[in-house]
Amino acid sequence: MPPAAASFAVTLQTRLSSCPCTSICVVSIVFGLSPNLFHHNLHKKPAKYSHNETAASVLIDEWKRARERHRWAIGRYVIMPDHVHFFCRPEHEAKTLSRFVGAWKTWTSRKIQKGRPQPTAAATTPQALWQREFFDHLLRSSESYSEKWNYIRENPVRSGLVTSADDWPYSGEIDRLEF
Repeated sequence: MPPAAASFAVTLQTRLSSCPCTSICVVSIVFGLSPNLFHHNLHKKPAKYSHNETAASVLIDEWKRARERHRWAIGRYVIMPDHVHFFCRPEHEAKTLSRFVGAWKTWTSRKIQKGRPQPTAAATTPQALWQREFFDHLLRSSESYSEKWNYIRENPVRSGLVTSADDWPYSGEIDRLEF
């Protein structure tokens, strides 16, 4: 990437991540190396999966508290075995997107880690639940929101976890987000 383009990309990412916008954003976050939140068997069609209800409920509960704690409304979401997607919109006096996502990662990590076995002497450092970065995309219209949602909600189908997106129990909507 030419230096000017790289500089523009960094400036744009900084602007999107550090300043609350008034539009809807879609955020994607990848779990760390071995979260063990969900286990699925891809050898059977349709794939069978077992789940950690506690981990999923922690993520959803923290999204439900996002408006009160951080002034961010959470719309639709999908929790996958190795990543999550959620739509969000800032409210008046919202924390920046970076601060909100960072706080959400911290709260969910702490709550989920409480239910995990303690590290052994050989593993003195607990594994990070979330990768450090996150990916955000600013949506510009209700049509864009619908297109992104239709694509994201099909992730469990494309991954072979279910035959219909309606069968995936880890997707839903907290608040109705409108343009």
